Amino acid sequence: MLLPITIAVIRVPPTWLLRVAILVTLASGMIACTPPEPLRIGFLGGLSGRVADLGIGGRNGAILAVEMRNQQGGIKGRRIELIAEDDQQDAEVARQAVARLLARQVPVIIGPMTSAMAMVVVPEINAAGIPLIAPTVTTNALTGIDDQFFRVVAPTATHVLKSAEYHFVEQGLRRVALVCDLRNKAYSESWAGDFRKAFAAMGGSIVAELGFDSSDSLAALATKVLASKPDGVMIIGNSVDTGLLVQQIRMRNASVRLGTAEWAATERLLELGGKAVEGLVVAQYVDRESKAAAYLSFRHAYRQRFAQEPGFAGLTAFDATNVALDALAGQSSGQTLKEAILAHGEYAGAQSPIRFDAHGDTRRDTFLSVIRDGEFRSLR
Repeated sequence: MLLPITIAVIRVPPTWLLRVAILVTLASGMIACTPPEPLRIGFLGGLSGRVADLGIGGRNGAILAVEMRNQQGGIKGRRIELIAEDDQQDAEVARQAVARLLARQVPVIIGPMTSAMAMVVVPEINAAGIPLIAPTVTTNALTGIDDQFFRVVAPTATHVLKSAEYHFVEQGLRRVALVCDLRNKAYSESWAGDFRKAFAAMGGSIVAELGFDSSDSLAALATKVLASKPDGVMIIGNSVDTGLLVQQIRMRNASVRLGTAEWAATERLLELGGKAVEGLVVAQYVDRESKAAAYLSFRHAYRQRFAQEPGFAGLTAFDATNVALDALAGQSSGQTLKEAILAHGEYAGAQSPIRFDAHGDTRRDTFLSVIRDGEFRSLR
């Protein structure tokens, strides 16, 4: 025998139905209006310690590029977020920093700012399969390799000749001593080797080669450098050690000619070197006296944002970040970011165009300057 089934009908007042409809509509609207996740990219550089000026300048250049792109609407409707990590110029710290960035699933990393740190992290980056775009890494050891490494400056082999020619032809140097920072050997040994080769080919001689690190006595180093009686000294070091070493050399010899490589060419060199660095010939990755509209616009924006000069670190990191952002914007479905970077063709840099070869290397001019009246003055 079947039992009767009772069905209870609940009558919902029309006002309740209206309220439910409104809530559903509002919820749908809220979901639709929720902004998409930001597009996060990484930055790696030395942001603390003795040579933080380079890393901070690079980070600031990257920040400026990101902020300007966000003002234009971001990339494909997503805002860009920069995650900056401090490598402290320490190999293990750099590896850990890269691991943290990879854990955040960044598609690209801008940096590092020194060749030594690049040699440490490039294997990690290659294993992860994401591009590393270096603003200031020039070691020859990473040239011509099919990997994930890109750089927006040229390797030392393509530009150190200009420094060697100037010191031999214009300054008449024949006996030069080289002083190399051992904490960034990948850079300093590349630079020294290319200078030595070019200078010797012109008829000059390298009378001494000395290595040092920041724990060494710069007074003792200056004495050793001058013992070989050079007519010129080339210092391949960071801005801090270069400025302090020049002071020690000048206390012992006021007439010997002095020059330095691109790494030292930050405002910190002027601050620490004081009057001792007057007359120092400095190689640069940036033409500080350029009148190009793009450069002047970039420089004005950087000074407005950070109340300081961008220098070469700010400019090259700005360029490197824009390369990454342009490639991300143009990346098509199924295309790796490395493929997108190479397929883009020429990038518009703040001072000069950037075009990569198949191995991620590029060409960029260098500029020679001399310090006069506490400023970098172009040697044309």
